[in-house]
Amino acid sequence: MAQPDELVFAPLGGVGEIGMNLGLYGFGPRRARTWLIVDLGMSFAGDEAPGVDLVLPDIRFLEENKGSIAGLVLTHGHEDHIGAVLDLWPRLKCPIFTTGFTAGLLEAKRAGEPGAPQKLPMTVVRSGVPVEIGPFTVEFVPVAHSIPDSHAVAIRTAAGLVLHTGDWKLDPTPVVGHATDTARLTALGDEGVRAMICDSTNAIRDGVSPSEADVAASLRTIVGKARHRIAFTTFSSNVARIRGIADAARANGREVVVVGRALERVIAVAREQGLLEGVPAFRSAEAYGYLPRDKVVAILTGSQGEPRAALRRIADDDHPEIALSPGDMVVFSSRTIPGNEKVVNHIINALVKRGVEVMTDRDGLVHVSGHPRRGELEKMYGFVRPQVAVPVHGEAMHLHAHAALARKLGVPEVVNCYDGHVIRLAPGPAERVDELHYGRLYKDGRLLLQQTARALPERRKLSFVGVVSVALAVDRGGGIAGDPSVELTGIPERGEGGVDMLDAVLDAVVATLDGLPKARRRDPEAMGESIERAVRAAVNAAWGKKPVCHVHVVEV
Repeated sequence: MAQPDELVFAPLGGVGEIGMNLGLYGFGPRRARTWLIVDLGMSFAGDEAPGVDLVLPDIRFLEENKGSIAGLVLTHGHEDHIGAVLDLWPRLKCPIFTTGFTAGLLEAKRAGEPGAPQKLPMTVVRSGVPVEIGPFTVEFVPVAHSIPDSHAVAIRTAAGLVLHTGDWKLDPTPVVGHATDTARLTALGDEGVRAMICDSTNAIRDGVSPSEADVAASLRTIVGKARHRIAFTTFSSNVARIRGIADAARANGREVVVVGRALERVIAVAREQGLLEGVPAFRSAEAYGYLPRDKVVAILTGSQGEPRAALRRIADDDHPEIALSPGDMVVFSSRTIPGNEKVVNHIINALVKRGVEVMTDRDGLVHVSGHPRRGELEKMYGFVRPQVAVPVHGEAMHLHAHAALARKLGVPEVVNCYDGHVIRLAPGPAERVDELHYGRLYKDGRLLLQQTARALPERRKLSFVGVVSVALAVDRGGGIAGDPSVELTGIPERGEGGVDMLDAVLDAVVATLDGLPKARRRDPEAMGESIERAVRAAVNAAWGKKPVCHVHVVEV
């Protein structure tokens, strides 16, 4: 008996977490589905992966089924939606579909990144014009967000219509780019939407997000009151905020200096796309020192405390061209992404100690989210009227709050979903029917490490207990040739009671060697094991921790 065609949704990232968004839509019989990928993003590593900057979704399932991939759709240009493309697309080599600004950003990033693919097969799609991608007909529907050219995608199949909202908000005055096309969303609702897969980021916040235009007006006032230099740091992709800062500077007779490669790249693409029309050319960092203190506005990278970004280097007094003096002001026109609080606070404290005034969103209207609060979610459900609600893009508390709201609004079916779940959307009741492999890949230098890679737990252990390295030479008769060499890394110089730790280790090595019978000395592996046990015990006795110990025995 032939299996019926099913429409399923299966996230491999971004559901149960913030960032690293990767959604799959499958259509066809259960064992022969065709897959459409929506977004391919990254997130930042935390303490679980020392030395690792970026985290990418594990796409093992897609690699195993790459012959069944119809294409990759990119809803907008934020890194948590496109940041894994350059690293992972070569494993898939599927066609890419997106709109103009997102395509421009991705191409600029590709051109500037060593080792990136020589070319990406991108089809630039116009808003509102359906495109056929395998068994899927995809329409890009404009939505407001904190980056231009953001879109929801309406996905039509023989089993029904699904709306994947991407990141969105309701903002009638977004400063740059389009407002959310509520008329088109309402028309889709009239057509009949089987399921809406919807952003949950601000589902725990009541009301409606302020407009970007409100922030722009606030920035003009802030710049007008500033006595000396004023610097803004914001998300590099927020072209509307960049324009708002530029307009505030011009209204107050100041010039804009832009500092940071990520900002320069986004601004170049925005100018190519006509999104900064009428905004005078910005000055480079070299001009900063020649402008009067009360005639400059700087826009800086580094709102999240990135170690090599402009703001971090300025706060550490390590920037070759930009410095701030007592009485100058820094405005964080951004929110701190969870997990980055420590590094951002380091910057704020360093600036305050030097007499620089710091303003954040706790002090005034300097930032608004690009995601919908509960009031906006209520309006979206009123436009779309889906039969099924699937909350995505959020941690568990956000998903739970969104699901409760959807039920309160009378959505007939609400499905709880997390990474790896396969949710059948049609035909029949919406429910979880399967699970796919999902996980994380860690970008470590130029390598992509599996979540299970030995290097990561070893680094965590080293960060807690340090390492002792012992090297010694033995002759064939088991005699010791020369004194052992010992090196301590990450170990306190002195232990409990003032014990010299290096002496304690050397004493343990010598005592072990003296106590070994010659037969055991002729076995380098057995000798190394004995020394390792003795060294760890000696350090533990003086410190209360057992270090990693490496023993290298050379036969001469």
